[in-house]
Amino acid sequence: MTLDTAPLLDIDPLIDDPATRIIVCCGSGGVGKTTTAAALGVRAAERGRRAVVLTIDPARRLAQSMGIDSLDNIPRRVEGIKATGDGELHAMMLDMKRTFDEIVEAHADAERARAILSNPFYQSLSAGFAGTQEYMAMEKLGQLRARDEWDLIIVDTPPSRSALDFLDAPKRLGSFLDGKFIRLLMAPAKVGGRAGMKFLNVGMSMMTGTLGKVLGGQFLQDVQTFVTAMDTMFGGFRTRADATYRLLQAPGTAFLVVAAPERDALREAAYFVERLAAEEMPLAGLVLNRVHHSGAARLSAERALAAAENLEDDRIVDQEAGNEAVRDSTVASPEPTADPDSAADPDSTVGPVSAAPTVDALTAGLLRLHAERMRVLAREQRTRDRFAALHPEVAVAEVAALPGDVHDLAGLRTIGDRLATGGSSA
Repeated sequence: MTLDTAPLLDIDPLIDDPATRIIVCCGSGGVGKTTTAAALGVRAAERGRRAVVLTIDPARRLAQSMGIDSLDNIPRRVEGIKATGDGELHAMMLDMKRTFDEIVEAHADAERARAILSNPFYQSLSAGFAGTQEYMAMEKLGQLRARDEWDLIIVDTPPSRSALDFLDAPKRLGSFLDGKFIRLLMAPAKVGGRAGMKFLNVGMSMMTGTLGKVLGGQFLQDVQTFVTAMDTMFGGFRTRADATYRLLQAPGTAFLVVAAPERDALREAAYFVERLAAEEMPLAGLVLNRVHHSGAARLSAERALAAAENLEDDRIVDQEAGNEAVRDSTVASPEPTADPDSAADPDSTVGPVSAAPTVDALTAGLLRLHAERMRVLAREQRTRDRFAALHPEVAVAEVAALPGDVHDLAGLRTIGDRLATGGSSA
């Protein structure tokens, strides 16, 4: 099984289907998830969908590509979209701390919300706790879906060390909130009043004393205050995480695994395909970005190198029978004519005229460049074929490598065109 015989992924039926409400672009870092998500958003809007792209890309390339000065936690309308019908495109960038703040403000009374937002432990948790970004991405997805303002939400998943982090984040946060440490810190608040203080002072004195020495007394107090204030909200976190997880499994959701034709990226993609299947999440296919092609693929790397060596050794390149001849190496090349004025002037700074590269030298250089490109193509093909052998059922769209970065809507349209034809136009 090779990638050439794999089913072709055509994006247009996916984005045109009104039943498709969420598209999740996932994969390892640096494979073009953000560009893919943006290109899908532009194409969907210009085909009549009301789309919003949620990105968690710290490089802010999406904003630049869409001509927006900056993206934030509020969806912004993208101008310049050649939409049909009611199509329009909005884009936003996840602000995980602001999203966390919004959850607190929405699910706590004003006094308790102020206590939580001003708590030092909360401020550290909301800004950088492991898994917070991934969890807040899922929270924001749930919020967007609940608003029902857009008929298509495209999610660019976080650039994390593992492409699976955003799937695991709700479970990890739930484990943290259900952990023994948190339950111990919540116990005094649940007992309440003087009994609670007595429990804290007697039953936990040894533990808090030890933790106070390790973590610092003020830090431990901040944690206890935070847990007490958040007690009524913990169940809501788990409930929303479970609801969003079920949303990802629903028929209206489609996952696109994004990869480059490189060994590590496709290994991660294969692992992700298997994980999605295990979690019963709907996979639409694989988007393979930055695939190299050649218009002279019939000339192999070996033949190109042999031809280059022949030229550089001053021998005839392989020709058809009857045309072989040996170049007359006894004919001297004409010497460059010296400038008589510079020769007569001993103070002249003009040196001898350097001979320009010969046609043979330029041709040999081009042949060597072609040979290197053919090696790259062969390596990519082997890597792609290994993926196809493991997962022959996965539909694939190839996007040819572009000569430069995508930095405007025209570039995103080009990516969208290639996605819509499965890369066959490349």
